[in-house]
Amino acid sequence: MNQRTSIGLDVHARSVVACGLDGRTGELFERRLTPAHREIFEWIRSLPDPVKVTYEAGPTGFGLARFLATAGIECLVAAPSKLQRPPGDRVKNDARDARHLARLLHLGQIVEVAVPSVEQEAARDLVRAREDCRGDLMAARHRVSKLLLRHGIVYYGGHAWTKVHDTWLRTQHFDAPGLQLAYETAYDTMLATVDRRDRLDVAIAAMATDSDYTPVVTRLGCLRGVSTLTAFGLAVEIGDWQRLTGRSIGAYLGLVPTEHSSGATRSQGSITKTGNGHARRLLVEAAWHHRPRYRPGADLRRRWEQASPAARARGQQANRRLHARWAGFDARRKRPTLANTAIARELAGWCWSLAMLDT
Repeated sequence: MNQRTSIGLDVHARSVVACGLDGRTGELFERRLTPAHREIFEWIRSLPDPVKVTYEAGPTGFGLARFLATAGIECLVAAPSKLQRPPGDRVKNDARDARHLARLLHLGQIVEVAVPSVEQEAARDLVRAREDCRGDLMAARHRVSKLLLRHGIVYYGGHAWTKVHDTWLRTQHFDAPGLQLAYETAYDTMLATVDRRDRLDVAIAAMATDSDYTPVVTRLGCLRGVSTLTAFGLAVEIGDWQRLTGRSIGAYLGLVPTEHSSGATRSQGSITKTGNGHARRLLVEAAWHHRPRYRPGADLRRRWEQASPAARARGQQANRRLHARWAGFDARRKRPTLANTAIARELAGWCWSLAMLDT
């Protein structure tokens, strides 16, 4: 502990409850503030120096932490899932939360999350906007297909959502004006969502080829199932790969099993699903690509040409290893969803290995 005053902030959209704990005298300084950064800073400066601040990560973002860091005040953004609270503490309000944060900071028991830079957070927002658009497009397509299904119209001309299928959709017409308007609205919504997705894809591809994340994206592209969108998403979501190891990245992404063991009894359950859910979803989807026979296609070979020989060799080693693991699971008739989770956990380690290759 190198601070005299430990400050806990319970931050909300329209209010901030602050509590400062003087480590020498034990005195508490409490105040209800507005979210204005300048007002919070002035109150902090009125407390005995040196000071240290913490608040929980949440929907208010990292703006306050960046402002305080710029002003020369050390600020930790606490991981909410790691805050220790006594089991018998059944009263919760803003003032008690601020006091609890101040005490944990004074004891050095705050587990902090990494504060991304403005550029990294902007890239994350872009990737997450693409992910939201993906969900919106799925919902829009379901509305179109289910509206047709309710009226006995089913497409049998091959795969859905292709150019041929789109031409077929344009030919559908209903005599009832209300039904026709409903169909046109659903179809136009789908087209608008497709256009929004394509614009986001172009922006992500441009940033992936000319940004600070380009070297990592290029190396991650040596893996099967990790194309530009997936590689860029992993790069911006994880950010600083050096704070992790090949063993810890699985736990960081919530891909390790839960455990309830006591004495000689060991019981494991489903994965923890803690940490970054966006990166976890990308890895789970990429892991499915390692199940088919390993025959590198044109896209994968094109990505290999852009990477260094060392990254290409390690990527090929990872691809062979992960497919062999899949083959072993299939031979044991392991449930595919469970097997894929195990493959995703190992794939996370290979991604870390490639990201750290040239560092």
